[in-house]
Amino acid sequence: MPKPLDRKAGTLTNDSRSKGTNGASAIPSKEKVMPDKKIIDKARKDKREGKSASTQAGEFVHEEIKKVRRGEHGARSTKQAIAIGLSEARRAGVDLPPPGKGKVKKSTRKGAEYAYEVGQGERKPKHRPKVSHAVSEVLEDEPKSSASHKALSQQAKRAASRRTAEERSAAAKKAARTKGPSDRSAAARKAAKTRARHSHS
Repeated sequence: MPKPLDRKAGTLTNDSRSKGTNGASAIPSKEKVMPDKKIIDKARKDKREGKSASTQAGEFVHEEIKKVRRGEHGARSTKQAIAIGLSEARRAGVDLPPPGKGKVKKSTRKGAEYAYEVGQGERKPKHRPKVSHAVSEVLEDEPKSSASHKALSQQAKRAASRRTAEERSAAAKKAARTKGPSDRSAAARKAAKTRARHSHS
């Protein structure tokens, strides 16, 4: 069992596992600055409300997308921007297990395993400032368009196309269970607007 983590160190604990997120290509560094306390607090709130680990990790992904859009750094692709957010979530203590063998590249899986073990207090992070600085410089030169609405939409469609109808249905049912009344209502309104838009196009 993973040991509880120190909340003062910018981490959160999670007692339930979620296997609903496969993870993408990891950022090319094991040295990463912890995310903003506000994001960690949001993830903790999600956990208290019984939301899945993938939903908690979504808080970090959303923040990473915002960083790219603000021009703080770029990303080689939308998939990489998402991966950075997932990596930060795992390092912050979100109980999001790494993807299994064969689902992603070996280097990606190893990076996810490292971040997860650090977040669960199973190993100490390696401090390599030179590597961290080099990675930051590389990300600075990457495009910011990887976090555009169009790029995110295309990535979502690609991800959905790889899932079966049963998997999509199960994910929808799970989301409905973990959303609160207000979130369900907001999602229903958004879906209705989307259907109306498509019916007139």
